Order: sequence, then C-alpha cells, then structure tokens
Amino acid sequence: MIVAIKRNKKQKIIKFISLAVLVAMFAGYYMYMSKEFEEQQKIELETKKAEKLEAEEKKKYKKNLEIAILTEIEKAVDLIGQKYIQHVKIIENKVVIICEPKTNLDALKVRYGSMALIKNTLNEIIIAIDVKYIVESRLNEK
Repeated sequence: MIVAIKRNKKQKIIKFISLAVLVAMFAGYYMYMSKEFEEQQKIELETKKAEKLEAEEKKKYKKNLEIAILTEIEKAVDLIGQKYIQHVKIIENKVVIICEPKTNLDALKVRYGSMALIKNTLNEIIIAIDVKYIVESRLNEK
C-alpha cells in the first residue's frame, strides 16, 4: 500500500518566516544588549577616571599641607635658633618644640602671638603651635 502525503507550500513558507522572525528577534536582542553593555562600560570608565582624578587631587592636597607644615616648623626653628632646640614633635594637632631653658623666644612670640602656647619648666621650655593655625594661614595666603 502506498501512502501519499501532500505537502503544502504554505507550511514551508510559514516555517521559513517563523525561523526568520526568530533569528531577527535574537539579532535585535543581541544588538540591544551590546549597546547597553557598551554604555555601561563607558559609564564605569568615566567614574573610574573621576575617582582616580579625585584621589590624585587629594594626594596633591595632602602633600601641599605636609610641605606647608614642614616649612612652618623650619621657620619656627629658625626663629628660635637651631642650637637651642632639643626636640620637635607633632602630637595630635599640635607642633611641640622643646627648647633649652634660657632661650630667647621674642621672635617666636611676635610671629605666632597667642597661638604659640609656651610653658617654662626647670629643665626645658615647651612650645606648642596649633597645626590648624598653620593650615589656615597657608590657605589664606594663597
């Protein structure tokens, strides 16, 4: 017995069209997602550059503050006289300078005024200068 199956050309066309639509959908989705991913990469790159710039600016600012504090300490040591200095330390937010007992502090008093806290003991003179004052004077200078 011979069985004859009639194939309809409409079925082939429908299958071809549905396959084409399916491929077009996947291609469209791929293009859309690649554009989204590219935009996301650009945004991430820009934020990384901005963070890097900000970090460099902070580093530069910290370096400038450090240089300002060190130059101010050098000036204070020069005003007192280096041979009279025993120790120079930075403790918390103060620059502490320890001098010999018979040191002339007039030049230091003129420069810093009441901002320099001076304590006389039997063995030494302790001078504390506020770092905040130094930083503010440098910022106002520029």
